[in-house]
Amino acid sequence: MSPDVLREDAKLTQIAFTRLLVWLDDGIESHGERYIEMRRRLVSYFDRRGRLSADELADETLNRIARTLDEVGIIETKPPARYCYVVAKFVLLEDLRRDRRHVPLDEARVPDAPRHAGRTHIDEERANREQRLDCLDRCLETLKPEQRELIVEYYSEARQKKIERRRELARRLGITMNALAIRAWRIREGLMVCVQACGGHE
Repeated sequence: MSPDVLREDAKLTQIAFTRLLVWLDDGIESHGERYIEMRRRLVSYFDRRGRLSADELADETLNRIARTLDEVGIIETKPPARYCYVVAKFVLLEDLRRDRRHVPLDEARVPDAPRHAGRTHIDEERANREQRLDCLDRCLETLKPEQRELIVEYYSEARQKKIERRRELARRLGITMNALAIRAWRIREGLMVCVQACGGHE
């Protein structure tokens, strides 16, 4: 499970997530199926644009919309999918900018930058990543065994096998894919809070 899944800036309440589900349904109760479908379409959107973290970017898009609904109460744009893609474009642009900021020094062509600056940045990034991995390991240990098994298995497969793996997990647990996604989301949100506290981001 990648620590990038546990974004530093997103904390959704259950109320915010419920509002997102209702908004996506647009007046027709789908029991969360619209959420699953919209997330799948967003993952495909980011995947087609070559983003390696397509799953995480899709989650970030939906989480931003949920926070907007939580703060504002209503989004006038119809249909909901149109607004989702507008937000997704901004998320994509931000991700592309992050990539540019992380270009190694010898590729950045900044003539006056100290030669050691790129190495320092890489070392800091590595140290931060290792710290988050350590925190994630500790936080996973705080989960109940069945929660830990679910969340690790939910994110364990490569992208091409992920859907099949999740279908099998849902079948084994005797729940729908929608119920599985929501259960994994709740566990992940708890892990995110734990990792933030562990890393001193609170």
